[in-house]
Amino acid sequence: MMGPAHSLSGAAAWLGVGAAVSAAGHPMPWPVLLVGALICAGAALAPDLDHKAATISRAFGPVSHALCEIVDKLSYTVYKATRMKGDPRRSGGHRTLTHTWLWAVLIGAGTSVLAITGGRWAVLGILFVHMVLAIEGLLWRAARGSSSAVLVWLLAGTSAWILADILDQPGNGSDWLFTAPGQEYLWLGLPIVLGALMHDLGDALTVSGCPILWPIPIGRRRWYPIGPPKAMRFRAGDWVELKVLMPAFMVIGGLGCVVALNIN
Repeated sequence: MMGPAHSLSGAAAWLGVGAAVSAAGHPMPWPVLLVGALICAGAALAPDLDHKAATISRAFGPVSHALCEIVDKLSYTVYKATRMKGDPRRSGGHRTLTHTWLWAVLIGAGTSVLAITGGRWAVLGILFVHMVLAIEGLLWRAARGSSSAVLVWLLAGTSAWILADILDQPGNGSDWLFTAPGQEYLWLGLPIVLGALMHDLGDALTVSGCPILWPIPIGRRRWYPIGPPKAMRFRAGDWVELKVLMPAFMVIGGLGCVVALNIN
């Protein structure tokens, strides 16, 4: 799928989680719902860091371009080292390592560890990166072009600072879900895992499928492209994505927000 659909799916997924925990009698504080939805929207773009033309590869200028090259080479190396006889030969790492459940879990866990060990500046960095990606994804056309990059970074930096201050207030959610001393912001890894998995599930709906289950072998393939029957798949940017899925994500996200906030 394209960037906007990925970001919308991530935001909708976190809002759906908010609705579920609210229905179970453990509602999220509204700052956690908001910040989680934005982080999840940004994280839903992150698996495409293995593709030089993806939104994330240009989001941070030369830094993200260089990181994209590294991740692509790493993904390709892992693919070659672990492929089985049924896996085809390929020349790049796109839709391999970063499009798996294991990558999603490791990145989410790493983020949580960074959040609880790195202090406020680590939290601000995590928020800033995902605010930039959320803006790039949700405001795709408005955020395109080199002239708008600085404005996106300024907006993301300001938003990260304000949201961190709000979360730090008692009862606003810095210790949501994990309440022991020293575990503030441990939950930040959860929307990152969810966003990455939503990206993978979205790509699984396209014609190429997605090797979400790696490294679990399926038949003679370790990089088996999971997806629905081919007749039900579509090409990225096709009308199904633009006219069906994106409106559906908006509706699901809106309903999830209403339930999560207990709006009557």
